[in-house]
Amino acid sequence: MEPAPAPAEPARLKPREARRPRDMIFSLLVLLVPIALLLTFYRVVLNGDEPITKDPTSAIQLASREFTVAEPTGLSEDWRVTSANFQRVEGGATLRIGYVDPDDDPVLLVQSTVPAETLVPAEVGKDGKRIGAFRTDARTWLVYSGRPGETSLVATEQNRTVVVVGSTDRKNLETLAGSLS
Repeated sequence: MEPAPAPAEPARLKPREARRPRDMIFSLLVLLVPIALLLTFYRVVLNGDEPITKDPTSAIQLASREFTVAEPTGLSEDWRVTSANFQRVEGGATLRIGYVDPDDDPVLLVQSTVPAETLVPAEVGKDGKRIGAFRTDARTWLVYSGRPGETSLVATEQNRTVVVVGSTDRKNLETLAGSLS
């Protein structure tokens, strides 16, 4: 009987053949440098952080067939329209125009023929409470605290209700409300 062969010694890498931390750093740099360049190009050249703007003209035209639409005039270019939607709903018609204000906060302008008793709780929130008033040249606005972090301005007129709601400074809400013709 022959003796069992001795187990082979495991293969070992020589010191220069092994991977070193420096190799890992070079591999990561090869990946991260192009990604950083692409992100910089997207943000600086393509204005990738800017909100997408929309032309509200078609929604305003549709709404003006149902009621007189108050349009903002005199707002700075820092106010950007991000959405515009008109729809006929049970009990009336509603125009919603979404803005990003100069502080990059969202603000919603709602004009509707839906009765105020239905519209205001839906837009302000069921827990909304009146906390004051604000007067512009064109109308008087009731100020409501609504959902957490939101303030609303509500103007009730004979044929429509106008609501300006947002999670921004009250001053910005008043600026939008004061610009409505």
